[in-house]
Amino acid sequence: MAREINLVPDIKNEFIKTLKFRNLIFFICIVVSSGSLITILVSLSIAGGQQGFISAKQSTLDLMESKINEYNDLGEFLTIRDQLSNISSITENKVFMSRTFNILSAIIPVGADYINISELSIDLTREAPTFTFDAQANAGTEPFIDYNVLDSFKKSMQYMRYDYGEYVDKDDNSIPAYCIIEAGNDGATFKDPSRGYYAFWLINGEGCNPSYEAPEEDEEDEEDTRSTTNTNNETRETEAAEKKAAAVAASQAGYNIEDYNGEKVVRIWRTPQYADWYKENPNEDEVYMDLNGEIHNVPHFNSACISYSGAKKSSESITWTATNENCKLVPGSDDNNGIDIQQSSNGRNSSNDLVLRFSAVISFAPEVFNFNNHHMLALSPSGRRNVTDSYSQIQSMFAERAADCAQDDTACITTPTSGTQSGSEED
Repeated sequence: MAREINLVPDIKNEFIKTLKFRNLIFFICIVVSSGSLITILVSLSIAGGQQGFISAKQSTLDLMESKINEYNDLGEFLTIRDQLSNISSITENKVFMSRTFNILSAIIPVGADYINISELSIDLTREAPTFTFDAQANAGTEPFIDYNVLDSFKKSMQYMRYDYGEYVDKDDNSIPAYCIIEAGNDGATFKDPSRGYYAFWLINGEGCNPSYEAPEEDEEDEEDTRSTTNTNNETRETEAAEKKAAAVAASQAGYNIEDYNGEKVVRIWRTPQYADWYKENPNEDEVYMDLNGEIHNVPHFNSACISYSGAKKSSESITWTATNENCKLVPGSDDNNGIDIQQSSNGRNSSNDLVLRFSAVISFAPEVFNFNNHHMLALSPSGRRNVTDSYSQIQSMFAERAADCAQDDTACITTPTSGTQSGSEED
């Protein structure tokens, strides 16, 4: 049997191992140094390239700056640019002054006991918009001077409310405000005597149907259209119109389409139709309103102020309640800070009737005039009033200023006033 004899001393083996380890360390150092050198070179190259790029861009910017400075209308351009950048903030602060007519129609009493305005000043720049006016109250019966009319007017302010929100389709998609018609040509709000208020939805208007997306035009078809004759163009346009009409008609499935002033419209009820909408066990796609006031599968109005609820009294009897606690038209009216009757005195109107003259200041909720609050409606204690921008609707509220009592007008000077005096009587 062969045997191996190790003739190399142990010290020699250790020396050989040490040499190998040293060579390995040298190799690693060489590799690391090479990598570091390459990294440095690459970094220097990138830095140099960036500096060159920056220099080139700086030259371009300097050239553009010189050209801009040579532009004669630079100041006007910068002004327009600043205005465009402020569009959002301007819109947020924009007010809708025409809502004044709706508010007046809600707060000014009409009928036997009425109030006429002779002068009106409106200030919408304050945190709380104010109406300052001179007016005259007529009790409707002799002697026509009755502080109860003024008291009633003042106390009614605490019951005034407003409402706003958005109209939605049956899938709860918001309908743009410009697609809604809420009043007729005479300025009066649409109202059914037995079913309440409603509006018309221009469902065929551009961008008015949230559930309908117009098909994208094919670029090749567009190029082909440009190269064809006028006859072919008319044919293509007719076909495209028919396809669009078919698509819109398909998207309108389930809606009751009506005609209004030559437009295709859908009637949307602002007043909930409790009797028609409430279902105890509705089907999946059936129109219904639950006892929490939630409305499903029908276009309707989502109010930001009014909440509805129902209470079941019997198997066939439901009592519905509409609540509006947060949207007060005159927020400070509970403690009489919302309306200030500054003075009152006897006088005679243009018909020579005795009337009660007075001056008042009313402070309203700023949200009422906010441009972003759509479909605003002022509500009086007796119910909803017309939303209108028509001067004819409020024409009867204004009258010539009542005259002071003449010195020889004994009836005007000595006629006692009835009711509770609401202001400081002026001799």
